[in-house]
Amino acid sequence: MNKVILIGNLTKDPELTTTSNGVSLCKFTLAVQRRFSNGDGDRDADFIPIIVWRNNADNCYKYLKKGSRAAVFGTIQTRSYDGQDGTRRYVTEVVADEVEFVGARADNGEGGEKAKPAPAAKKEVVGKFEPIDDDNLPF
Repeated sequence: MNKVILIGNLTKDPELTTTSNGVSLCKFTLAVQRRFSNGDGDRDADFIPIIVWRNNADNCYKYLKKGSRAAVFGTIQTRSYDGQDGTRRYVTEVVADEVEFVGARADNGEGGEKAKPAPAAKKEVVGKFEPIDDDNLPF
């Protein structure tokens, strides 16, 4: 069985391309912290290349940015190619079946805005009915 679940942060903004057939392809790298600390007491991170296809690729490109936290569900894929110097190169990456946006990107002064609370709903009387205050509901 080939199943991978990762949660981490994007190391840079995702890149979107399309194949010659018009299929969307999004690539990004996910920094995933290891469970245990190293000898210095720090937790190392692994940098995992992620590939996302089709509609999920469009959504990742639209909503994820550098620093975004994401959960990726997918499979590990290994492929090889010949480098320009003639040597055989191997690449291991995760092909995502699902990507969940775990949290909003922190505002670090790079133009990100924090979400603003929704304005309070206007209470108006319609006919004989009066609006109900949701805070007083028993459920």
